[in-house]
Amino acid sequence: MTKAIYFCVLAALGLILVGQVSFVPVTLSGLWGIIWLALLWRYNKQNIRPLPKLLLLAFISLSVALIYMQYQTLLGVEAGVAFLTACLFAKSLEAKNTRDVLIVFNFALFVGASLLLYSQAFWMAIIVFMTFIMCLMGLYRLQTGLFQQRNQGSRQLRQDTAQILKFVGIAAPFFILLFMFFPRLPPLWAIPVQQKQATTGISERMSPGDIAQLSQSSALAFRIIAPMHDLPSRPELYWRALVLDQYDGTTWSSSFENQQLKQYPSSSRRVSYQYVPADDQASWIMGLEYSIPQERYLQLYQDESIRPVKLIKRNQPLQLLWLGRTGAEAVPLSPRQIALNTRFDPARDKQAQQLAHQLFQRHQGQPEKYLHSVLSWYRKNGFVYTLTPGILGGDRIDQFLFASRKGFCEHYASSFVMMMRYVGIPARVVTGYQGGQLAPDGQSWEVRQLDAHAWSEVYLDGKWQRVDPTAMIAPQRIDTGMQDYLAQDRNIWGEGQTQAWRLQQFKFLKNVRIWSDYLSYQWQSKVVGYDVEKQKNWLSRLGLDSSYGYGIALFVGLGSILLIYAGWYGCRQRQQQDQYQRLIRQFEKHLPKHLHKFPAETFQRWMQRIAMRVEDRAPFEQVTVLYQKIIFLEQKDQKNTREFKRLLKDCSVVLKQSQKYL
Repeated sequence: MTKAIYFCVLAALGLILVGQVSFVPVTLSGLWGIIWLALLWRYNKQNIRPLPKLLLLAFISLSVALIYMQYQTLLGVEAGVAFLTACLFAKSLEAKNTRDVLIVFNFALFVGASLLLYSQAFWMAIIVFMTFIMCLMGLYRLQTGLFQQRNQGSRQLRQDTAQILKFVGIAAPFFILLFMFFPRLPPLWAIPVQQKQATTGISERMSPGDIAQLSQSSALAFRIIAPMHDLPSRPELYWRALVLDQYDGTTWSSSFENQQLKQYPSSSRRVSYQYVPADDQASWIMGLEYSIPQERYLQLYQDESIRPVKLIKRNQPLQLLWLGRTGAEAVPLSPRQIALNTRFDPARDKQAQQLAHQLFQRHQGQPEKYLHSVLSWYRKNGFVYTLTPGILGGDRIDQFLFASRKGFCEHYASSFVMMMRYVGIPARVVTGYQGGQLAPDGQSWEVRQLDAHAWSEVYLDGKWQRVDPTAMIAPQRIDTGMQDYLAQDRNIWGEGQTQAWRLQQFKFLKNVRIWSDYLSYQWQSKVVGYDVEKQKNWLSRLGLDSSYGYGIALFVGLGSILLIYAGWYGCRQRQQQDQYQRLIRQFEKHLPKHLHKFPAETFQRWMQRIAMRVEDRAPFEQVTVLYQKIIFLEQKDQKNTREFKRLLKDCSVVLKQSQKYL
């Protein structure tokens, strides 16, 4: 195995490893990473020899053991792909001849394609495509290695890459045409691959600081496809996840009451919109407040959360209906529900309880006036909205309200709910997202992890009413959105010398995220999500409404591409040959008729026949060698063209000077 071929093996293995890092256990990816580094070390040392069988057996045994410990089986999609990857690395370690390398490259093509079982995102498609290119380059180098004695290094890499991309470019129109016109069949089976971590951010529990940490991430949470002019304005865009109504002094969680199914409310106003999750393992759907699902596998629960009962496909938009503000119907609470939503520990946060009773008595026990007085108290007492609120301990509500007075949305929502409960008003915390912004094309609405938010709901006049205390402390957060607020206000990043650096880092990463997520969305919707319905709608615009029309368009397209390629190849050959043939015809025109080239005579035989009539045969031999380089080695550059013209002229001069010619 040459070093050039070994480079392709290393590149293909490295790309497969990168594609699996986010999905396989750290122990497995770490083991494969060590093996890849060992292969790289052997490449640098030019020590390209098979690994001893004992070490190879140890690697395979360790890999199989780690796979079984992680998945408790050697069967299934995840365990199967991991096992195939381990076998690919093992085969690379023992490769010693051309047959072994052929197996490695063809095996790598199969394992690389299996990465799409984990994810069909745009970045994964790029990794699979690059793996495909490196395997083709390795196979190409195997075929051309016998003809290339030198020309190693970066120049050979550029030439081989250009050659492979040329082959792929020639095949690309056929793939595109088949993709567009070949009948799309529904999948006969589905292979869901469960991920161990979720990226939606919002969880079933909330502690102070959780959402503040999440809001520093610019990762996409979900996308909304809807006529935004029919939906509320940005300050009213509250994307609801779930209700947290149990508090143990540290953490909020959801009670069993919220897990019961709820009947869909009735409403005269209904606005349809589509929800596209960024995480296909989401436990719930962040729908706009007062929304109901339209998919059979989505259910509405008592806390108005929407949850799937089966795996969500990333490229499949979910249909939801927004009922408008009229969806806030009167909801009678049972004594159990009232007790649950007014529960608190009397032994905790004595100062906060005392303040609550003072304000409540000051307003003669009127809930609405008391509510506004608490919000006014926040606004007048120097509270700060910040991503770095510090650590709270002990009586957390007291420490926040009377000591630190620095917090994020979860601090304000949590303390406000407890201030309501202290005087017997049912209240609860709601988590989700608030705001968002238009996508770069203005056709969809993007909500990111930094838009994660927590607010309060208070039970007044027989209804749960939303109250967001954050709007009193940082109204710009609600009015302009968290993305603009983070980019414009440095104070939210805290104090210290790293403030400016964190702000610049956030702006850069946010822009990168926006465009990469938009590109991934277009990839998912236009390519991965190109199903039967989309194909039918697109082809109907061309007047093709039947399968016969599809077939005719497909065959006409394939025939047209073949004709274009044939015409292009013929023109190119004529252009390349014309300049040499023109020089030969010009040389032949000045010769006597008996010295003209015979139809079945090669150029070499013709030159030898003419050279027999002269004493100086060197120009004829030189022009013959150059002609063979130009035609058979395709060394058709301007330098050789000029040299070929000069040698033919020398041949003419020699013939004129020859006595035999005269």
